[in-house]
Amino acid sequence: MLTLVKIAGDRYPVGQLLFARNLFGLIPVLAFIAYTGHLHDALKTDNIFGHVRRAISGMFAMGLWFAALQRLSFPEATAIVYAAPLMMVVLAATVLGETVRIYRWSAVGVGFVGVFIILIPQFASGFNFDEDVAAVGAMLALASAGFMAMTSVFVRQLARKESTSTIVLYFLIAGTAVTALTAPTWVLPTWTDLFILVAIGVLGGIGQLFVTQAFQHAEASLIAPFEYTSMIWVVLIGYFVFGEIPTVYVLLGGAIVIASGIFVILRERKLGLQRAERKVGAPLRP
Repeated sequence: MLTLVKIAGDRYPVGQLLFARNLFGLIPVLAFIAYTGHLHDALKTDNIFGHVRRAISGMFAMGLWFAALQRLSFPEATAIVYAAPLMMVVLAATVLGETVRIYRWSAVGVGFVGVFIILIPQFASGFNFDEDVAAVGAMLALASAGFMAMTSVFVRQLARKESTSTIVLYFLIAGTAVTALTAPTWVLPTWTDLFILVAIGVLGGIGQLFVTQAFQHAEASLIAPFEYTSMIWVVLIGYFVFGEIPTVYVLLGGAIVIASGIFVILRERKLGLQRAERKVGAPLRP
């Protein structure tokens, strides 16, 4: 989805890309809801405020992310947004009340060092926002990461009582309505670009279903680090599609962030096994 957003970003405003992401994202979501047989009660909720709050935060996160992609290389933009899972671990402990021990806190701290390394070129240039497009892109990416972390918290809170279908459907409907207000800035797409816009929405909707479902089966602090695996695809796509070669700062900083995420995953798995063993009173390891 992000590859297509970057391809179309030079020709279409962010508002139009967001509208396509939400409107056409309804296609797989409605198909999923119909398949599960819950189409008749998908809009039933007792927490309309929670859905609105999640939709607003999600729109800011997505819009800032799309804007950052237009100003940075694919690997650099993605590496900066990796701050989102780190922020999510912090919010999981402070807002959701999940248990995050010293080992994961240490991993988060090391991960932020990696994010800082990625930003070194921007610090070296003094963040000249008037002339440096990349500096603006870096700030947009960081801001997007913050909203992504907040959105993850809101999704986690909703997932305690709301179904995946309801959470995703309200987000897309609200997002479609809000971004439709940007219609005066839109550009008439070609048939090829119309296909790209539709694909952006469909792929985004499928991904959103998977992510929302994940939050219903595991703690947010455990889910967050898995987002780091996207760097594999980002580097490959950036090179073969956009001809972008990641800088040493992106490679080094990204490696540190990914290593921190892997440590968190392994540590949480170990703690999960220990908790399960105490519950059943017998070892679960092979």
